[in-house]
Amino acid sequence: MKDRVKVVVTGAAGQISYSLIPRLVDGHTFGDKIVDLELVEIPQVVDKLEGLVMELEDSNFPNMGNVNYTANFEEAAKDADWFLLVGSIPRGIVFNGKKIEERADLLQINGGIFVGQGQAIGKFGKPDAKILVVGNPANTNALIGRHAANNESQLWMAMTMLDSSRARSVLSKKLNIGIGEISKMIIWGNHSPTMYPDFENIMVNGLPGKDLINDMSWVENEFLPVVQQRGKAVIDSRGASSATSAAKAALDTVMACERPTQSGDCFSAAVISDGSYDLPEGIICGMPLMTTPDGKVEIVKDIILSNLAKEKIKISTDELIDERAAVEDLLT
Repeated sequence: MKDRVKVVVTGAAGQISYSLIPRLVDGHTFGDKIVDLELVEIPQVVDKLEGLVMELEDSNFPNMGNVNYTANFEEAAKDADWFLLVGSIPRGIVFNGKKIEERADLLQINGGIFVGQGQAIGKFGKPDAKILVVGNPANTNALIGRHAANNESQLWMAMTMLDSSRARSVLSKKLNIGIGEISKMIIWGNHSPTMYPDFENIMVNGLPGKDLINDMSWVENEFLPVVQQRGKAVIDSRGASSATSAAKAALDTVMACERPTQSGDCFSAAVISDGSYDLPEGIICGMPLMTTPDGKVEIVKDIILSNLAKEKIKISTDELIDERAAVEDLLT
């Protein structure tokens, strides 16, 4: 009998989830495991998920198990192994009669959502559940959810894999190599324009790649701004935020956690800081991670940071400290 994994996806009627959900059950993300899906949406649009379920059934995915859709998050959370928290209130939406423009308002509104979800995950999710927050502001949403869950055995992460993927794409063009030749692309800090893509520690075909770049003017004037502003560039171009690439990054994060990390490699996600690399404790911060052969996700502790990297990372961690202060009432 095949092993089973139960996955909860919020914001299941959105564009990201439309790309994400079928690939959870196609036999690639979770291998041979049977995947049971709980698709969660707000009451106003939950009925739209009936059509998605029809499509999933008609696709005949051999590894798809039970599929349920609901607006009841607590019910969905029972005994779940994975939570992909895609849903959040975006900037610019009208909420309770007010257009949400300020980051402080965004933090407070989403904070309330993630308090409830965190409490349900802590109470009903598996003791070793893994939680990936995709909905922005992802790092602080994850911090709020983790605090509300009050369950240290569960792993809360905010997604920075999309930033890592963007950085690898830009670097591959600069170096005229395939994206698959670049590894160890670490993202430090916040999933925001302040994040720092660590070009100095990349590996190219298993060898240190920093010297292949050898162009600090390009790094400062093209690489960093292009990667940091890529999300805005996508919105400006297509009139909507990243969907296909965000779904792929979420899947890549799940797979990185489901499979042991190769020796000498790492992957990027934001987790609670334990003070490693002199990062402030008590923030959800992007850093290098690895999955051990027994399935534990741990911080990689042997990365060497230059003075440039430390300066750039501090800008991002300062932003995370400010965000934490803005939601302090939700963390007490």
